[in-house]
Amino acid sequence: MSNSQPPRSGAATSLFSPKTLPKDFLSGIVVFLVALPLCLGIAIASDAPPFAGVLAGIIGGIVVGALSGSHTSVSGPAAGLTAIVAAQIATLGSFEAFLLAVIVGGVLQIGLGIARAGALSAFFPSSVIKGLLAAIGVILILKQIPHIVGHDNDPEGEMAFSQPDNENTFTELLSTFAGDIHQGALVVGVLSILVLLMWEKIKPLKRSVVPGPLVVVLLGVAVSLYLRTLGGAWEITSTHLVQFPVAESPSAFFSFFTTPDYSQFTNPAIYIAGVTIAIVASLETLLNLEAVDKLDPQQRNSPPSRELVAQGVGNVVAGLVGGLPVTSVIVRSSVNVDAGGKTKMSAIFHAVLLLLCAVFFPQYINMIPLSALAAILIVTGFKLASPKLFSQMWNQGRYQFAPFIITLVAIVMTDLLIGILIGLAVSVLFILNSNLRRPIRRVVETHLDGDIMHVELANQVSFLNRAALHKLLLESPRGTHLLIDASESDYIDPDILSLIRDYKNNTAPARGVTVSLKGFRDKYQLQDEIQFADYSTRELQDRVTPEQVLSILREGNRRFVSGNRLSRDFGRQVNATASGQTPLAAVLSCIDSRVPAELVLDVGLGDIFSVRVAGNVIGTKSLGSIEYAVTVAGVKLVLVMGHTRCGAVTAAADLLSTNQDVTRATGCPHLHAIITEIEPSVDRDEYRAANAQGASHVEAVVDQVAVRNVMQTVVKIVNRSEAIAAAVASGQLMVVGAIYDVASGNIRFLDDEGQERTVLATAAQHA
Repeated sequence: MSNSQPPRSGAATSLFSPKTLPKDFLSGIVVFLVALPLCLGIAIASDAPPFAGVLAGIIGGIVVGALSGSHTSVSGPAAGLTAIVAAQIATLGSFEAFLLAVIVGGVLQIGLGIARAGALSAFFPSSVIKGLLAAIGVILILKQIPHIVGHDNDPEGEMAFSQPDNENTFTELLSTFAGDIHQGALVVGVLSILVLLMWEKIKPLKRSVVPGPLVVVLLGVAVSLYLRTLGGAWEITSTHLVQFPVAESPSAFFSFFTTPDYSQFTNPAIYIAGVTIAIVASLETLLNLEAVDKLDPQQRNSPPSRELVAQGVGNVVAGLVGGLPVTSVIVRSSVNVDAGGKTKMSAIFHAVLLLLCAVFFPQYINMIPLSALAAILIVTGFKLASPKLFSQMWNQGRYQFAPFIITLVAIVMTDLLIGILIGLAVSVLFILNSNLRRPIRRVVETHLDGDIMHVELANQVSFLNRAALHKLLLESPRGTHLLIDASESDYIDPDILSLIRDYKNNTAPARGVTVSLKGFRDKYQLQDEIQFADYSTRELQDRVTPEQVLSILREGNRRFVSGNRLSRDFGRQVNATASGQTPLAAVLSCIDSRVPAELVLDVGLGDIFSVRVAGNVIGTKSLGSIEYAVTVAGVKLVLVMGHTRCGAVTAAADLLSTNQDVTRATGCPHLHAIITEIEPSVDRDEYRAANAQGASHVEAVVDQVAVRNVMQTVVKIVNRSEAIAAAVASGQLMVVGAIYDVASGNIRFLDDEGQERTVLATAAQHA
């Protein structure tokens, strides 16, 4: 099995590998085709020059792409910033003044990155991230349906619910289906979706070097040119094609660039706008970065603080040359992943193509039908908002599904930024509600000294937990023994510490509640203090009865099976038992590695004597050890614990039923003594019959022999030791059999009178 893991950052993957460059180039082409109309549409929706959007796409790919540590993220002008950009341009009075604010925002982002503010991304709930992805998928579907049928009134890239033309997402759909459908665009759109679906379903096409979206664009251009020959309602005119600004000369191309109005340097509004851009762009970038990392097939982690620095540099450059502010953009990033992009070279390639087409081939770009590009985005949207994702979130419960669906609806019904903030607020409310209801884990544990209410404090215990902890403490009835455990806590709020200190010193004694403390750091000024016996003591051994010891072992096995084993301070037990031992029971078990007595009975250091021998048989040495445990150490219970699927019992039954010589068959000259002890429990004819019926029957018979062998040993211990027999007769000792199930972990105690009588009778019959 390989121990290799996917690379965690940019340095781990070569950007110029022959294995990745072709895939990155093809992916870059697809991202370029999708990004082009989005860049133009976002600029138009932001009341900015159209070329400013294209320039932002070029800078986002080349500048940010080169500096970024993400292999999948694609940066450019963001739909989530359109309302803010339009408002700031109007407030500042000119696009040139706004560019100065973009520079300020970029500098602030660089500072945030250097200050490691990207670490905040670790606190974004996964339900919000998945809600963001699903919402983008839904928005792509809703917003691109009009474009796929030729209703191109609203610009590409407008992702907000309320549109600049006073329509919204749903009214735009209604007006589309009311009759504003272009026949030619519809043909291209439907064909494009069919081709993309076919590309996904047919394996040879899916595995081919050529990506489906590229084929769709070329097909769309070809169909558009053919429909032009038909004329009339079939011809796809320029209003339904990409509309890229065309420069008639090199000098005209450079006229598209804009420089900031540096005279506004002293205007306070510039800095307010810069702070707004920095905060919003950084938040959107971090969220998109988390989201696209979840889409990455290689599950690589992008360094968020480095991304903030890269975005900041990109925004400084954008402000200097006339581009819109850039962020990591989830639509282009998801298209990049879907198209098979392997490294950040795909983002750089897409930007280089934007630049080349802006300079040399704008007229050819303007031949691409918008409906073909809409088909690509719709199919991407279905992948982001797949029914499988909704099902997964539903199955994770309401605390995951509710923030997920609320984030999704909020983004669809408002815009990206507002929706994300609503989603984060809802997640915080759910977290607060969870903390207020069950901020701490509490469980009643049955220790040797009685029931203890074990209160486990969380890793981070803030003031938000105070009300719930205070309620728990006040509701503890008289006689309760509380163990407040801070072993797993890295931080405890001073208010919580003050509450615990006051309760332990004042409230608890007045109410008859005993409080033990564990795991508190020295700086908290709360000393560890255990006021109950979590190990066997002389006082406990003297007052406990054999029946109570048996009950303790039963309860211990229940905890072992349920996974709720007691948390013990073994260091404290080592110190406490260093001067002597007062165990409660002696356990004679098999040497099988699957049956460690201390674990399966959930006991601590010094609680039991453990005697182990193959087949849990009784011999001179093992009997002497048990006699010592009873007469000298004073144990109240002897437990003979066999187990299912016992190798020693199986070997004994097999050797005895076939009349083999033990030494010759096994090469173990000393094994004969163990086989002899097990022999009275073996019915040779029964075993031979089971052997003829199959493995399952053999296993059942072996388990029956194991039970009889355990009870034979119980009888032999009492019969062969006068001291043990006397202790049993006086009621000071019980000798009990048990069978451990290696499949379930359950121990079946053979102490029930009727069951024991039957087993003893069978054992005596075989003896």
